[in-house]
Amino acid sequence: MTETGDWRKARWEATHRRIFTCALALFQDFGFEQVSVGQIAARAKVSVPTFYAHFPSKEHLIMALPTPEQISALIAGQPAELTMAERLRRAVPRFIAAMPPDEHEEMAARWRIIADTPALRIRAAEFERTTAGMFLDSLPGVTGAAPAHADVVQAGAYLAAYTAALLTWADSKGRRKLDELIDEAFRALGG
Repeated sequence: MTETGDWRKARWEATHRRIFTCALALFQDFGFEQVSVGQIAARAKVSVPTFYAHFPSKEHLIMALPTPEQISALIAGQPAELTMAERLRRAVPRFIAAMPPDEHEEMAARWRIIADTPALRIRAAEFERTTAGMFLDSLPGVTGAAPAHADVVQAGAYLAAYTAALLTWADSKGRRKLDELIDEAFRALGG
C-alpha cells in the first residue's frame, strides 16, 4: 500500500473508532433508543452520511458481527470429521480467549446495552442467525451445495446458546464469568 493509502486507512480507522466510542458513551449515558444517529455524528464531529459510511445502522454499531475471515480462522485447523456442534464448542472459547482485555471490556459494555434494550435483545436473534450462516459458509464442502440439515440446526442452536450466555453475562453485570456461562449454555444443549 502507498503512503497515501496508509494515511487514508489510518484516518478511516480513527474516524470509525471515534464514532464507535462516542456512540458507546452516549448509549451508556442516555440509553440506546434515546440516542439518534445525528447525536452520535455530532459528538464524533462527523456528518450523518459519514456515520453511515462506517456503520449501516446504530444496531450494527453496537451489535458487531464477526467477519467471514474471523469465522474461517476459528474453523480452520479443526478436523473435518467434527460435527458443527463440536466445531462451535471449540471455536467460541477460542474467540473469547483470544480477545484482548480492552476488547473484552468493550464487549461487556456492548452486551449490557443490548441486554438493557428490549428491541436489541430481539434483534440479537437476527445477528446470531447471520453468524450461524457465516459458520455454515466457512465449512469446507461442495461449492453451491446446501449445508446438511443437522449442521443448520446445530449452528442455530449453538449460536442461540451463545447469545443467551452473553445476555445472562450482561444481565449479571459481569458478576458471572462469561466462559462459565458459555459452557453452561452449551451443556444445556446436551453437548
